[in-house]
Amino acid sequence: MGLEIERRFLVVGEEWRALAGPALPLRQGYLAGSPQGFTVRMRIMAMEQAWLTLKAPAEGIARHEFEYRIPLIDAEALWGLAPDRLIKTRYELSLKGGDWVVDCFEGANAPLVLAEVELVSAEELLEIPAWCWQEVTGASEWNNAALARTPIQQWSDQRRRDYDLA
Repeated sequence: MGLEIERRFLVVGEEWRALAGPALPLRQGYLAGSPQGFTVRMRIMAMEQAWLTLKAPAEGIARHEFEYRIPLIDAEALWGLAPDRLIKTRYELSLKGGDWVVDCFEGANAPLVLAEVELVSAEELLEIPAWCWQEVTGASEWNNAALARTPIQQWSDQRRRDYDLA
C-alpha cells in the first residue's frame, strides 16, 4: 500500500520557472469519488503513459495511494467516460526538500498555478519558496478532484479575487 504525503501551495509570480524542467501535459479524469474523500482517477501524461489511481484519506495530510499503469487506449476510453476532468501542464522542479512540481491549470481552472511537494513524512522540515503565496494543504476545494468537479471559473467573482485568480 502506497502512502502519499504532500503539501500544496498557491503560486504567485514566475520565479519558479527558473527551476522548472520540461513541460509535461496532463489530462486527468475523475471516475468516482465519495464525500469521505475516496477518488478513482485516470491520468494521461504527455500522450505517452497512463495510470489508474485510487486515493483514500489516511492520517493527517497523508493519503493512501494505489497507482496502476494502464494501456493508453484504455485511458482514452476512460477519459471519454469521466464525468469530471481537468487539464494542466506539470513542471518538475530542481529544488531541495522533497519532490516539487508546479501545475499550471488550463480551461475552466486557468489561471490557477499550484505547487506541490511530496514528502517522506508529515513532520519533515520544509523551506518554502517565496513564490509559494498561500498554503492550501488539506483544503478540499483545492484538490484536483474538486477542481475537476467545480472549476475556479464557476466560483464567485469575489472568491476568485480573494485568491488573485480573477
